[in-house]
Amino acid sequence: MNDVNSKNENRVMRTLALLILSVLSATPHVSAGSKPNIVFIFADDWGWGDLSCHGHPYVKTPNIDRLAKEGTDFHRFTVASGVCSPSRTAVITGHFPARYNIDGHFAWVPSNAKRNMPDWLNPQAPLLPRLLQGSGYTTAHFGKWHLSNNMIPDSPLPSEYGYDEYGAFNCAGEQMPVHEDSEHAIAFIEKSHHAGKPFFINLWMHEPHTPFHTVPKYRWRFRELEEADNIYASVLSHADDRIGEVLDTLDRLKLTENTLVIFSSDNGPARASGPAELTLMHDTATGAGYGIGASRGVTGGRNGYKGALFEGGIGVPFIARWPGKIRAGAVDKTSLFSAVDLLPTFCEVAGVKLPATYSPDGVSQVAALMGNGKASRQKPLFWKMQSAWPARNSQPYHWVSYAIVDQNWKLVANEDSSYVELFDLTADPYENADLKEKHPDVVKLLLTKIADWQATLPARPSGDVFSKERTDSTP
Repeated sequence: MNDVNSKNENRVMRTLALLILSVLSATPHVSAGSKPNIVFIFADDWGWGDLSCHGHPYVKTPNIDRLAKEGTDFHRFTVASGVCSPSRTAVITGHFPARYNIDGHFAWVPSNAKRNMPDWLNPQAPLLPRLLQGSGYTTAHFGKWHLSNNMIPDSPLPSEYGYDEYGAFNCAGEQMPVHEDSEHAIAFIEKSHHAGKPFFINLWMHEPHTPFHTVPKYRWRFRELEEADNIYASVLSHADDRIGEVLDTLDRLKLTENTLVIFSSDNGPARASGPAELTLMHDTATGAGYGIGASRGVTGGRNGYKGALFEGGIGVPFIARWPGKIRAGAVDKTSLFSAVDLLPTFCEVAGVKLPATYSPDGVSQVAALMGNGKASRQKPLFWKMQSAWPARNSQPYHWVSYAIVDQNWKLVANEDSSYVELFDLTADPYENADLKEKHPDVVKLLLTKIADWQATLPARPSGDVFSKERTDSTP
């Protein structure tokens, strides 16, 4: 009798254990004992419409499409700038880049000084990889850097920003060949896996930035296209294949279920302001390739391109996959993510508590990432760029110096706010209807918020952020 009772009790306990396990596995959470890996793929100038899953007529991206099929495609993600360096600053710091006087791309020292910019992002700023590193993650950066520039040889190396390993270009030191990014990422994944360590990887790809570095295999894939289209499709296909190599590695090592993978872009696609011949060019960081004449990026109907603060310049792809946590095959057209949200979001996913002294401009969007309600924005989003006014006929969307998104409203303004446009992004996500005449009270409120934000920004860069190449008279 006692044996029977014991067996029944064991069956009940096993059933309860299985029930508890099934409930826990179905609930999105971060276990302290099994921190998830994070792979953040950040392309360069990849337009929202430059994906076959977004309807591009000839570009083929089956591996990114796989991420969309196995994850969620967020249609309202925005980056913090229409150009590279400030956009990347926002990702790594969780702050608006204007807080560091980084309003444009890092160039050589005289250009940085003329634009009141530092020569590099301060390594002492709050940094995403350093926060993760302090919580037991191994961290790596492979691909484009551009938080300084290869033309500034005394700038800090990526290793000074919280990365255990790196291979990069657009930085000081040796320039990693652009097509070796996935190779290094795969080796780092294998090394971290064998060490039993969770990993964070920035895979910041060159494509489709100029120069376009083509490979015959990929040109052949699109041989029926006109040359410029052929070049553009070929470099995107090459990048997509390298992403596929990384995804295959996660599958092979059985890490897919415990790895958050995100694909996005630093800004909208580059386009020539007028007719451009297809010619070769040379970049000091990446070498020779085709120039702007081969730029064929599209924005999926959004106004403007790279360098603009309209949605075509800052609205980019954002696809997130985490099997069992993030909904598969879903499209989210309402949740407003931004680049400044990535640091607090990644830290929450990783179980990393933000320091009490750190105040991010972004907010954690884990709930929206997991499909548990659209992303709420209690804080407005702000943008600042150095832009020409009046608008040039060849670049009709590149006049905006300041922008704000607050709830459903977006206001864009020129440098002195003498001209503005107002859009309801919920009703008009493509910014076709200027509503400033109908809602002067909203315009006044948003301009006040921009002015209040401007008052919090530094007049000049500060800290150890200047090259020795600056003269004593240079600020």
